[in-house]
Amino acid sequence: MGLTPAPAHLWIFAWVALAPLWILVMGTEKVRLKHSCGYALLWGIGYHGLALSWITGLHPLTWMGVPWLASIAITIACWIIVTLWGAAIAVTWAAGVSLWLNWSDRCWSDRQVNKRRSPFSRILIGTALWCAVEAFWSQGILYWTSLSYTQSPHNLLILHLGQLSGESAVTAAIVLVNACLAEAWIALKLRNAFQARVLLLAGLVSLMSLHLVGWGLYRLPIADSAEASLKVGIIQGNVPTRIKLFEQGEKLAIDRYVQGYNKLVDEGVEAVLTPEGSFPWLWVGRPNQAQNPLYQAIRARGVLAWVGTIGVRQSNITQTLFTITGTGEIFSRYDKAKLVPLGEYVPFESVLGNFINRLSPVGASMIPGDPNQTLDTPFGRAIAGICYESAFPQIFRQQAIAGGQFILTASNNDPYSAAMMAQHHAQDVMRAIETDRWAVRATNTGFSGIVDPHGKTQWISGFRTYETHAHTIYRRQTQTLYVKWGDWLMPLLLVGAIGVSVMPMGDRQ
Repeated sequence: MGLTPAPAHLWIFAWVALAPLWILVMGTEKVRLKHSCGYALLWGIGYHGLALSWITGLHPLTWMGVPWLASIAITIACWIIVTLWGAAIAVTWAAGVSLWLNWSDRCWSDRQVNKRRSPFSRILIGTALWCAVEAFWSQGILYWTSLSYTQSPHNLLILHLGQLSGESAVTAAIVLVNACLAEAWIALKLRNAFQARVLLLAGLVSLMSLHLVGWGLYRLPIADSAEASLKVGIIQGNVPTRIKLFEQGEKLAIDRYVQGYNKLVDEGVEAVLTPEGSFPWLWVGRPNQAQNPLYQAIRARGVLAWVGTIGVRQSNITQTLFTITGTGEIFSRYDKAKLVPLGEYVPFESVLGNFINRLSPVGASMIPGDPNQTLDTPFGRAIAGICYESAFPQIFRQQAIAGGQFILTASNNDPYSAAMMAQHHAQDVMRAIETDRWAVRATNTGFSGIVDPHGKTQWISGFRTYETHAHTIYRRQTQTLYVKWGDWLMPLLLVGAIGVSVMPMGDRQ
């Protein structure tokens, strides 16, 4: 499973890579909690550890004054933490399945009925629980490697199931097919050839029919109107983080963003988007704002810009995207709601205090924005996300419900590798499909891009390059089933799983 996202892009493996874990957890007469959790931990470390190995790009942190050995220690610690946090999804699922099935089997065994669930009830229970665990994790502080993102940006057909019930629908499809294959193997080992054939056929039919549903959604016309067009410009500054906070980086940022802004205005754009932290110092709204060359350029040329920089709220700093009109007015702002632990704030700082501060390169913690905020612009309401937030679909759905007509994401992505940047792009592809919106992505070092509502990448930048790009997108006011109803599939699956658990089914397997 770890080979399914970038850099390997072997997304097709996702349709079989969960089956071995399912067999190890479900394939015994009595599901043992300790063994199930152990297998799930190893599987989760393999998946999340490999998929998130790009985090080692944090090293070296010597530019921050961190000694070389301490930099290695911090990087390895971060890799271990995010790997184990992701692996806990699989462990929680395995523990939940084990406890659920053992309770269910014991319940009906006491009544001398159905000592073991049928394979189809196990498939329903296992699929429902995996979706529920992922949904729970997505509400937390660390989240990235949902099973659904293994299919992005390549398998656009299956990703269109996200228009029905978000990433939960894609995850459920992957778990369902894996479960059918695994249960077919279990049945074959139990010498039940007929049941094995039925389960194998069920898996293949599910795989094809789910892709057909996605194909039907994918074939629907986008039907954009000329009146809703908006020509936007993107600046990918490529200002390395290691120099951004110093005089060399400040000069490079000013030169590139002012030059890029003027170039895009000459190309006739109506608005320009810059990356997260384009100017990682306070200047918007301060007395020295008028002296900032980009601010001067905006006022001179009269074209709106969305500027990623540092903001202030309640005497605390924020990671902010400002809407600055052509007259220099701050029209609106979006403050990053999902901050990166140890990267933008220190979790549990009041409890753990100096110990956490010694492990973290963060000099001062930021505060998160309101999870229910919106970003109004002169062109209509936008859906905004800053960097890491691309992995949290509920942020985009909430803004789509509130009337967001197009997506703007601003990211830094330095100092990470091209694998991380490709995975980040994959997250935004999913958000564009789920909300049926055009997405404009501006990053510092790559990959910036334009994604249409069907998830097609209309343009993508290079890796660690300075680039500008102008593109026409379209404002949309449609609402997908997912935007209207949210993740309705997961609770429905849970209700079905509870139903088959309290109801005797078939003979002992």
